[in-house]
Amino acid sequence: MPNRLANETSPYLLQHAGNPVDWWPWSPEAFAEARERGVPVLLSVGYSSCHWCHVMANESFEDELSAAYMNEHFVNIKVDREERPDIDAVYMEAVQAATGQGGWPMTVFLTADAEPFYFGTYFPPEPRHGMPSFMQVLEGVRTAWEGRREEVDEVAQKIVRDLAGRQLDYGKAGVPGPEELGQALLGLTREYDAARGGFGGAPKFPPSMVLEFLLRHHARTGSEGALQMAADTCEAMARGGIYDQLGGGFARYSVDREWVVPHFEKMLYDNALLCRVYAHLWRATGSDLARRVALETADFMVRELRTEQGGFASALDADSEDPDSGEHVEGAYYAWTSAQLREVLGEEDGDLAAAYFGVTEEGTFGGDVSRAAGGGKSVLQLPQDGPVVDAARVAGIRQRLLAARDRRPAPGRDDKVVAAWNGLAIAALAECGAYFERPDLVERATEAADLLVRVHMDGRARLARTSRDGQVGANAGVLEDYGDVADGFLALASVTGEGVWLEFAGFLVDLVLDRFTAEDGSLYDTAHDAEQLIRRPQDPTDTAAPSGWTAAAGALLSYAAHTGSEAHRTAAERALGVVHALGPRVPRFIGHGLSVAEALLDGPREVAVVGHPEDPDRAALHRTALLGTAPGAVVAVGLPRAADGSGGEFPLLAERTLVRDLPTAYVCRHFVCARPTTDPVELAEQLGVVRP
Repeated sequence: MPNRLANETSPYLLQHAGNPVDWWPWSPEAFAEARERGVPVLLSVGYSSCHWCHVMANESFEDELSAAYMNEHFVNIKVDREERPDIDAVYMEAVQAATGQGGWPMTVFLTADAEPFYFGTYFPPEPRHGMPSFMQVLEGVRTAWEGRREEVDEVAQKIVRDLAGRQLDYGKAGVPGPEELGQALLGLTREYDAARGGFGGAPKFPPSMVLEFLLRHHARTGSEGALQMAADTCEAMARGGIYDQLGGGFARYSVDREWVVPHFEKMLYDNALLCRVYAHLWRATGSDLARRVALETADFMVRELRTEQGGFASALDADSEDPDSGEHVEGAYYAWTSAQLREVLGEEDGDLAAAYFGVTEEGTFGGDVSRAAGGGKSVLQLPQDGPVVDAARVAGIRQRLLAARDRRPAPGRDDKVVAAWNGLAIAALAECGAYFERPDLVERATEAADLLVRVHMDGRARLARTSRDGQVGANAGVLEDYGDVADGFLALASVTGEGVWLEFAGFLVDLVLDRFTAEDGSLYDTAHDAEQLIRRPQDPTDTAAPSGWTAAAGALLSYAAHTGSEAHRTAAERALGVVHALGPRVPRFIGHGLSVAEALLDGPREVAVVGHPEDPDRAALHRTALLGTAPGAVVAVGLPRAADGSGGEFPLLAERTLVRDLPTAYVCRHFVCARPTTDPVELAEQLGVVRP
């Protein structure tokens, strides 16, 4: 019998609608029920493509005995972290403070006042590896609640006080300068894995925001070390199993240091960020590999994540049904045995594919996938020592393998549209379309932007966090939604020359100033009038995606460069005080803020291109401007002043005229303008372009 989740729109919550657990969505009514019954709240937070969320659901939430105990002794609340990142952030901070680690599924026990008193993540059905069983945890919490209630309340109140005491105070830290960014680079160099690329050990995550910082730092300073770390990491990831060698796109992370065995879920935010990074690497170096990966990742997003309404779905599951065993296991869709290659390709091409993609008889990893098929499964890679093969032959092999894989049971798709992540995708697709002369990608970016305006944005320009099937969700947008969507609109404005996207970005950054900004210039993750939780979340550090704080700072800075608004620039500078404080200390975790700081130090440069739309010389100048590597440069393109009188929707175009009646580009920074030019080569020199 369906529980209270049956009418929710979140795919993750709907996955649990048939559980015997009497789940509640997060709501005042759920806490009122706990208060009336005198029982604690069990809060379970996860997301639809989370492998261990599925495991715990199968083991415990679908178990009748566990569910009966939960229903009798708790009010059980299920939250989709992607719909409610504010709830997730508040309680994850408590989990990490108490246990030193976090992750999903997240399991937190609360009082009826939503105060946490016991924490965990995944709990197994039986004790293992030093972890108690889920039932032992339930029984222990019930015993403490009923027998030591005063102690439980004291613990909960102390945790809330401690969280309140962690309030950030970075508003007076000052604007980051060259010294702080140099220290950040030095810190990254110390943590860099020179043998394998990336930073730190296993598990190893794609360092998307750090890579963007390294590319911008190279562009501003000429640091070859920064460029080398970025290029080598990008190559290692692109050759590894974390990258889908057949269909394009990146998995969430690698469980090993070598990028071989991925955690197979594919997230929109990872792919949007990495698509843009590889495009920017190509822009800086002309790398064929970077170009191929950027385009394949863009095509993956369009092919597998685009929704009927024109937006982009959140994720593909890690798990799917193994075609050999019939079991539902992680990675079954992507892994291959040597025998399967030969079955699809024949003996000769099968053996060649095995050598080319690093497929071995024993398999490249163990675990559920290999066991389900009797062992010997491999994730496809591109080993450095692989055979040299004719490109056309490899392309044919890829096409045949991809066609065979398409016949396998596909991973599930979380088809909710998240505003922030669509903003990231809009920026990536717009830029890829411009760089690689793929107008279809620009069209897809524009359609996603149209959806955000039509469905997610209300009459006051306030954003909703999610939509599904064209229907807006009930949850308000958080700071990352405003920052990332504004950034996507600004990128789209630069590529298309349609000033309406600059106007929409302006609405969003104005709301950041009005609803998310503290008196000291720091930023909150939720609006002033949002639902009050036990703590108002405020996190300047990146997770898998840019922090809302620094995403908003970047959008404020770009908008100020477009418009000359001193208020928006000042707000960006004040918000970047957190980068001054944290950049030298924890550069891996504030990469996006470091990228925005690079743009601030460089200007950012303001580029205006004027000419008639049908003139190919204007198109050449516009393309050169977009290919400029100057960090955070903004580009406006349109008619000259003489044609429309004012510069139209782009303030940068005001008073810009043609030189010798030819399309002309103007570059300004720090209130100083370079000589207007009609020559793409001269414009490239003004913008630091390495022409691919």
